[in-house]
Amino acid sequence: MTATNPMESVPRGMKFRVLAADLRGQIIEGTLPIGGRLPTEQELAQFHGVGINTVRRAIDLLVEEGLVRRRQGSGTFVTAIPSEATLPRRFVGVLVPSTSYFYPRVIEGIERVLTTAGVRVVLSSSEYDPELEAEQLRHLVDDGVDGLLLVPNLHLVDDPAKHLDHLQNLPVPYILIERQYPNPAPDDTTPYVCTDHLGGSYAAVRHFVNLGHQRTGHLGRIRTGTADLVAEGFARAIQDFGLPTIAGAVERLEEWSGDELAAYARTCKDNGITAVFCLGDRDASTLIVHARRLGLNVPGDLAVIAYDDEVADLGEVPLTAVSPPKSEVGALAAELLLRRLEQGPATPIHQVKLQPRLVIRASCGATSATSATSATSATHGPAPSVP
Repeated sequence: MTATNPMESVPRGMKFRVLAADLRGQIIEGTLPIGGRLPTEQELAQFHGVGINTVRRAIDLLVEEGLVRRRQGSGTFVTAIPSEATLPRRFVGVLVPSTSYFYPRVIEGIERVLTTAGVRVVLSSSEYDPELEAEQLRHLVDDGVDGLLLVPNLHLVDDPAKHLDHLQNLPVPYILIERQYPNPAPDDTTPYVCTDHLGGSYAAVRHFVNLGHQRTGHLGRIRTGTADLVAEGFARAIQDFGLPTIAGAVERLEEWSGDELAAYARTCKDNGITAVFCLGDRDASTLIVHARRLGLNVPGDLAVIAYDDEVADLGEVPLTAVSPPKSEVGALAAELLLRRLEQGPATPIHQVKLQPRLVIRASCGATSATSATSATSATHGPAPSVP
C-alpha cells in the first residue's frame, strides 16, 4: 500500500475524500484486488497520519459506492472495481441567506447547470444570520465540498470588506453571487456574478422621465442586500436627469407597515408626486391600494414601478417591474465555478454583472409588453455563454 497524497497539506474537511480516492485508485490498479481485505482502520490511520473518524468516513464513502463491504469481525473487503458510473461525483456547496423570496430562482439556475454536469448540490441557508453563515460555511468545508457558491450577509455586518477577507483562506474555489467587495481595489481578484442593481433602478427612473414624469419618489428599504445599490441608482438618475428634490419623496425603512405606506401615499398626494419607484413588489402593491383610497388613479395620477418582479404581475393593477435575471445569475455562477474546478487556479477570474430587464405592465401607463433586454458586461473579459 502506498500513500499518493501527503495528508499534511490537505485541508481537514477534504482528508477523508483524499483517502477514499487513494484506496479507490489502489482498487483500480489491482493493488487491492476483488476479495482482498483492506488494512485495518488503525493501520490506515497510522499510515496516512489521520484520525480514525477520517478513515471511517472514507470507508463509508466506498461502501456507499458499492466498492467495499464490512464483515463483522473479519474486516473490510473489496467487492467491485470502480466503473465510470460508480466514480464519485463532485459536490458544490451553495450558501444563501434564504431559500424563499429572490433566491429560489437563483438556486434553480445553479441546480440546472450543476445537475447537468453530474455535480451534486449541498444547499445551506444562513437565515440572514452572519454567525450562522460562518457556521454553515465551516460545515460545508468540513464535509469536503469541491467548490462553493456564496451569498454572504454583507449588509448585516459592520465591516463588509473584513467579512469577505476570510474567504481568501478557503481551501476550495468559490464564487460570490449578488455580492462583491465594497470599493474594491483596482486589482481585486474576487470572482463574482451579480445583477447590476444600480443600473436597474437608473433604468426605472429613465422610463419615468420618458413618460413625462418629473416629480418622482423612491419608497425603499435599508439593510437588504440590494437596498443601497438601488437607492444609489435612483439618486444618480435624479441628478443626471435634473429632476427636482421633493420633501418626503425619498423614504427608506427596514420594514414598511400598512400605516407607513398609507402615510407615504398621502405624501405623494400632498406634494404632487406623480411617479414612485418601490423596492419590493409587495410594498408597491400595498402603496397602490392606499393611493387609490385617497382618490389617486394608478397610473393616471400616480405611476408605480417595482424592483424585483417576484409577484408583480399578480395584483389588481399589474406592476411594471425591474426584473433581475435571477436564474441566469445562478446558472452563470455555477458555470464559472465548474470551469475553475476543471481548469484549476490558472482559470481567468471573472467579475460579471448582468443587466436586469424592465418589464412594462399597467402600473406605469405604458402599453408595450416589455422594454429592454438583459445584457451582460464583464469587468474581466467577455462572459461565457449561459445554458
